[in-house]
Order: sequence, then structure tokens, then C-alpha cells
Amino acid sequence: MLQVTIPAREFFDENKQEFVNVKEDILQLEHSLVSLSKWESKWCKPFLGKDKKTTEETIDYIRCMTITQNISPDAYNNIPDKIFAQITEYINAPMTATWFTEHPGAPRNREVVTAELIYYWMIAQNIPMECQKWHLNRLLTLIKVCGLKNTPPRKMGRKEMLANRRALNEARRNQINSKG
Repeated sequence: MLQVTIPAREFFDENKQEFVNVKEDILQLEHSLVSLSKWESKWCKPFLGKDKKTTEETIDYIRCMTITQNISPDAYNNIPDKIFAQITEYINAPMTATWFTEHPGAPRNREVVTAELIYYWMIAQNIPMECQKWHLNRLLTLIKVCGLKNTPPRKMGRKEMLANRRALNEARRNQINSKG
């Protein structure tokens, strides 16, 4: 969870043609499957897709992430750049110590990831539903770990097997000082 303070400010409302004073707000934000699901149900497009989000869509995602009650809609209108950067950093943070090595030549998954697909992965991997409130990147890492651990080990190719045998034989020959 991330907590940010939106400072009090005054701005001019073009529609009402008057100055508006907005009080300071403290937002508690969670980048989770729940907030992703709320956003996708409103915008009817994948949040994790490659398409760039408009300012309106991005601000609405911050609304969907907000777990603090009774926040003024004006709190989201002029979020300072510094706080916006802090929120973006929080969204992009891995939130885990787990890392993966990508194998060269491994096929890349081009599947469009939506909230429903993530829920499916959770159900298929028997991940409890309370994990839907975890940081999204942490949940996706858990799903990937479960998938990797449940996949049978990859069989070694013929060339790789022969190379391993050659290396073992060479090590054994060196160990006993043999040439044969």
C-alpha cells in the first residue's frame, strides 16, 4: 500500500467561473487485481495492454486504486508531478525478491492479459482469493512461480546431453590424470 498526501490548493473552475479551494487529502492506494478489475470494467479495455493511457484513464486508475473513503473528486484533478511520479514508481515496483532468467529462444506469450485471465490463473493454481488484494506485480510473480513449479522439467536436447557428458568425462580424466 502507498500513502500519499495531496496538498491543499486553490484552482479556477472554468465551468463555474470561480476559484475553488480544495483541502489536503491523504490517499491510501493499492495497485491490486481488485483495482485493475474496477478500471477494466469501466473502460472495457485491458489495463496491462501496450496502448498508452490518456491522462483521464490514468487519473481514473488512481481513483480505482484509492481505498480511503470519502475523497473529494477534486483531489485527483491536480496531483503534483512529484506525487504522480511516486505513484508510477509504486505501480512499477516488483514488490518481491523473486527474479526470473529468460531463456534465449523461449517463446514469448503474446496473450492479452486482463483481470479475468489473472483470476483464471489464480483459480487454476489454487491461489487463495485474498491474494487479489496483493500488489499486482507480486501476484503475477506468484502466478508465474506456481506455473514454473508445476511444469515438468524440460528434457535436455541431444547436443546439450552430449556436451554435458563430454564435460563430465573431461573432469573425471583430469581428476585421475588419465588421457583415455
